[in-house]
Amino acid sequence: MTNASNYLKELKKRAGASRVYKKYQLDGLEIADLLNDRTHKALYIRLAKERGDASELRHIAGTIAENSRIKNKGAYFMTVITGKSNGSNNPHHKS
Repeated sequence: MTNASNYLKELKKRAGASRVYKKYQLDGLEIADLLNDRTHKALYIRLAKERGDASELRHIAGTIAENSRIKNKGAYFMTVITGKSNGSNNPHHKS
């Protein structure tokens, strides 16, 4: 292989790796991983940034991740943290 093709191969490999520069970025990625929802990692990073201390978000995400009855964990997580309820009792909802 030529040097150019090796270089392009290396760039593609690097592009797939996540880079974390701030704590809220790591928090958001951890939440995305807990919820098995890496496609929406930017959303979770933004939430972690806006909320400051993401320990409560991580706790909620961990609780949701443990519940095997929840099919769409990311959507349920967003419902819980925004406090929107469709008439059901939400154990994480704070009044």
